[in-house]
Amino acid sequence: MADVHSKEIRSFNMSKIHSKDTKPELLVRRFLHSNGFRYRLHVKDLPGKPDIVLPKYNSIVFIHGCFWHGHEGCKYYVVPKTRTEWWINKINRNKEIDNSSKQLLNDKGWNVIEIWECSLKRSKIDLTLANLRSLLSK
Repeated sequence: MADVHSKEIRSFNMSKIHSKDTKPELLVRRFLHSNGFRYRLHVKDLPGKPDIVLPKYNSIVFIHGCFWHGHEGCKYYVVPKTRTEWWINKINRNKEIDNSSKQLLNDKGWNVIEIWECSLKRSKIDLTLANLRSLLSK
């Protein structure tokens, strides 16, 4: 099956997808800051280059996009109909990296918190952020 977009349009669309400062990440950061939590961003010397690092709470927050990290059972994770094998390999590799990073961070004593993009949608965001605050306040 051929792509529905031309190569130029597909390239443009893909160029607009960022791995840092995504809307879900900004939502969580705004919440944390307004609740008095201070953090560091994308610390390069930690496995997986975590989205948010809260040294005072010995905690790390990864905010995963449901598509890019293969959120099983989520309506936002749909494998594309074109280049399916390539996408499955890409997403599985992302999952491997996630699991490896999480294990390495746990081994170093970090509390790893994962937040999925879908849990930051309007119907679930309040509960998700309340759970985050409670995890950090322990």
